[in-house]
Amino acid sequence: MFYRGKYVDVGDGREPGLKRQRVIEQPSSYYTTPPPSTYLYTPPPTYPYAPTPHPHTFPLIKLRGLPFDCSESDISDFLHGLDIVDILFIHKHNKFAGEAYCLLGYPFQVEYALQRNHQNIGRRYVEVFRSKKEDYYKAISNEVDGSHGTRGGGGGRSRSPRRGGGGGGACVGRGDRDRDRDRDRDRDSNVEHTGVVRLRGLPFSANREDVLEFFKDFELVEDSVYFTVNLEGRATGEAFVKFGSCEEAKGAMVMDGECLGSRYIELFPSTVEDWEDAAERGRANVPKPCEEDTRVLRMRGLPFSAGKDDIIDFFKEFRLSEDLIHMTYNSEGRPTGEALVEFANVDDSKAALAKDRMTLGSRYIELFMSSPDELKDAISRGR
Repeated sequence: MFYRGKYVDVGDGREPGLKRQRVIEQPSSYYTTPPPSTYLYTPPPTYPYAPTPHPHTFPLIKLRGLPFDCSESDISDFLHGLDIVDILFIHKHNKFAGEAYCLLGYPFQVEYALQRNHQNIGRRYVEVFRSKKEDYYKAISNEVDGSHGTRGGGGGRSRSPRRGGGGGGACVGRGDRDRDRDRDRDRDSNVEHTGVVRLRGLPFSANREDVLEFFKDFELVEDSVYFTVNLEGRATGEAFVKFGSCEEAKGAMVMDGECLGSRYIELFPSTVEDWEDAAERGRANVPKPCEEDTRVLRMRGLPFSAGKDDIIDFFKEFRLSEDLIHMTYNSEGRPTGEALVEFANVDDSKAALAKDRMTLGSRYIELFMSSPDELKDAISRGR
């Protein structure tokens, strides 16, 4: 410590070291120039972990793919641990569009929110995007000007679809859809139509027949529907459809927001190149899930290194051969961790279900009753 002009070792238990030399030994006078310092100023080092401001200073994200009955509490649970200032649900055609803006408390929380991308709310995976202040204010203006109901009976802010108020939810009557379609025709008139339409929001179990029924009033070319799949070969809920002409595709846009089963479907003009890519990488059909007992089981959760001999050993109580085991692979030729197994009869497959959640190596295996259509699809794709 410094005491009356001298440094004193107070014996604080730390290892004593050299004391800093005093810069000025004698008191300076007001009338004399003090001697120059022998020390040079060295600026403090810049540490690599010093925080730098993010260029996106407005802490706003956009959620897409929300369930029909989504509420503020569902989004709060989805973004658990983050400070939510406001949630704004978006509507189209006087129906909830499955989208919402979330204003967060701090800009750095946007990065954490983006890590929730493709996580689930209920049975739907939700997409998370960074958004802009202008988009938020524009959405508020649209909601205030629209007839979507209000919060608490007040003025103009959109409510959670679970609370009603003109928002979406289950697919119900068309109401003022004709007026909205006229407005959409004006909007779509500025978009180039190539004869291809992209569908988003399909049930994962939807197949070709469902899509053809959805567009039953329009002319589609042969082999016109292709479903996109992820790296594991599973349906993504999107499909590309090629129509007989550009005018047919443009006219089919009136189906935007209509329902297929319990899901509303979004439509977007697309390109022939996208359709051809889906035809090459996707599926022409999605097999319907099994609704009855069959002699085929689907295995999920296999180690990527597992082979057919491992599966035969897993089902060693049953008579199997390698020809009856069909491993599945993604578009890059890598294992998906799934396989289809044919048993001699239904009794054997039902008995084999008792091994559900038993382990193969270090992984527990899930077993599901499969269908001949799923088996045929796997074999036709050479998987």
